[in-house]
Amino acid sequence: MGYVSLKTVGAAFACVAVLTAAMVSGSSAQTKVVPTSRDETRLSFAPLVKSAAPAVVNIYTRRVVQAQSTTPLFNDPFFRRFFGDQFQFGGRERKRVQNSLGSGVIVSDDGLIVTNYHVIDKADEITVVLADRREFEADVVTRDERTDLAVLRIKTGSEKLPFLKLRDSDTLEVGDIVLAIGNPFGVGQTVTSGIVSALARTARGVSDFGFFIQTDAAINPGNSGGALVGLDGNLIGINTAIYSRGGGSNGIGFAIPSNMVATVIGSAMSGGEVIRPWVGARGQTVDADIARTLGLPIPSGVLVNSIHPDGPAAKAGLKVGDVIVSINGKEVPDANSLRFRIATLSVGGEARIGAIRKGRIFEKRVRLIAAPEDPPRDLSLITGTNPYAGAEVANLSPALAEELALDSEAEGVIVLRLKRRSPADRIGLEPGDILVRLNGRTIESVSELKKILMEDFSIWRIEISRSGRLLQLIIRG
Repeated sequence: MGYVSLKTVGAAFACVAVLTAAMVSGSSAQTKVVPTSRDETRLSFAPLVKSAAPAVVNIYTRRVVQAQSTTPLFNDPFFRRFFGDQFQFGGRERKRVQNSLGSGVIVSDDGLIVTNYHVIDKADEITVVLADRREFEADVVTRDERTDLAVLRIKTGSEKLPFLKLRDSDTLEVGDIVLAIGNPFGVGQTVTSGIVSALARTARGVSDFGFFIQTDAAINPGNSGGALVGLDGNLIGINTAIYSRGGGSNGIGFAIPSNMVATVIGSAMSGGEVIRPWVGARGQTVDADIARTLGLPIPSGVLVNSIHPDGPAAKAGLKVGDVIVSINGKEVPDANSLRFRIATLSVGGEARIGAIRKGRIFEKRVRLIAAPEDPPRDLSLITGTNPYAGAEVANLSPALAEELALDSEAEGVIVLRLKRRSPADRIGLEPGDILVRLNGRTIESVSELKKILMEDFSIWRIEISRSGRLLQLIIRG
């Protein structure tokens, strides 16, 4: 980041002053009119804030955690080296209460509230404080870690609460003025203004769907779950993250678009579980090299490189090598956009997928179904005296592959979790590894793996797939 000295700034102001004086004395054609009323000088967001702010709430959570009380002497690195981190020397467990805060938005007059998943994650108690300072205990209706959204409900009897209507986030344009309303740093409800800086931004580590509204409206810790409001007074996003090096606002904030919020609210109102459509196709963003190879005029779209043979995309006629460029008429410039567009649609409907094949543009109608759980997961913890002991494994199905954001064609047995210091942990297995072969025999299912492990081996030749790379281990028993 560059800095400008005060001396330079002073010189610039001097030049501006001379230029302004010359313009005033040399131009008599421009007439200046003195404002004749207060209305001509007043520009305020006050009416908008009065309308929107009552629908934004503060959320306080409490979580009881277990803490180990130990003698400070045993925190010394010398003792830890010989006795390990887990040796507590008679330490006593004590309970400690963790408090956190965030914001939320009332989206229906009967007390339905949207906030961020990370605001209420692992909370034992959730308290919602309305703009008029009344407090209510909240119940979780839906929580969805992949979108970082959660839906709560408070009970207010027959009272109708103020709420915000959702606006189609696709109507937003860069440069639109927006307001961010929330509870930063726990100081109470605060309103900041800014503009939409960018659309379809990627914020790594925030959610599985890297598709955010970027704004320069000041967003700080505690704003999470608060409202991003347009000048029409409608909700266009849920503030969820900031880009910051020091913990404060640097003018780069991210909000989950209202179209994604609407799908989670819809799931909450229809039963609570978020079920996303599955089309059975994945791909990679078309970059400059791919565009040049395929003869595309611009690097935009998603090159299909994986299609499930029994999935809706295959049945509709899509093929590996096609370039997807639109969903229901909305442009799909990259892989994140494709995932976002599919995730905002409903199971049971259809999607019009526009694509390019050998330079020809075409459109296919693809049925939207829930990813099938076939084969069943057969979630199992491997035990016994073998290198896999301590690994929790499952059969890969389209449903599990979707949950884990894997290729739709991925199959076999996947490692989900590992027990610390178990044999599987010590040999270097990691969550996400796919077990391919053991001593030359293909591992097609959890039951097949268990059957192989019943045999006695002096040498274990293990093959796994990790992030698309095939790794081999040899372990002598």
